[in-house]
Amino acid sequence: MNIEVDGYNINYKITGEWDETVVMLQGWGTDLGVYDPVANTINEKYRFVQFDLPGFGGSDEPREPWNVDAYADFFCRFLQALDIKKATLIGHSYGGRIIIKLAAREELPFEIKNIVLIDSAGIMPKRSLKQRFKIRKYKIIKKIVSVKLIYALFPELIDDWRQSQGSADYRNASEMMRKCMVMAVNEDLTGLLSRIRQDTLLIWGDKDTATPISDAKLMEEKIPNSGLCILEGCGHFSFLEKPAQFKSIMRSYFRL
Repeated sequence: MNIEVDGYNINYKITGEWDETVVMLQGWGTDLGVYDPVANTINEKYRFVQFDLPGFGGSDEPREPWNVDAYADFFCRFLQALDIKKATLIGHSYGGRIIIKLAAREELPFEIKNIVLIDSAGIMPKRSLKQRFKIRKYKIIKKIVSVKLIYALFPELIDDWRQSQGSADYRNASEMMRKCMVMAVNEDLTGLLSRIRQDTLLIWGDKDTATPISDAKLMEEKIPNSGLCILEGCGHFSFLEKPAQFKSIMRSYFRL
């Protein structure tokens, strides 16, 4: 299904026709279908909403670079468009960033009942001296290759260099979404965690390299009413890697 929100065409779907609503916020660069296994753990008793954020899946791309707050603002308007006034929020990776931002706000146009964060982003890793040097080197080279004359002389060499930089998510993103991504990864949300008042379940893969298990333990320490469930041997998509164990955790938490 599609709905127009602020002039953006948004792809979404709802499964389960029940009174209580759960909304899924996706990870960076995914589409809503990735989270069907999450929906299927609880939609026999909950109304489960999946959607593609602007710039992801089947939804329109932002017309200007959005930071996490801009995505949080949009999410509020999306819920208003669906007339959702109370919901449990589940966030994977980047979706967790948005939820942290929302939960830390003093006022919202809707009520957050509970929170589930799956391999959530939001904590900026401490950079080593080697990493800081690499970033500085990258910025210097980027400035040089941006000179039109130099690009005209070595277009293929420069294009190859650009394609080799950054994570797979960064390389696969459009120019607009790269700008959004850079703003997100350069913002540390650690200081907001203590302001989350809702009961929060953390589900994490202990082999996650994108958002390491140390992030989960810090979140458990900082979020007042939180608990951590670790899926052993799993990476950043822990809910796909051990579906049976993940389903058991979800059904226990949602009392099914």
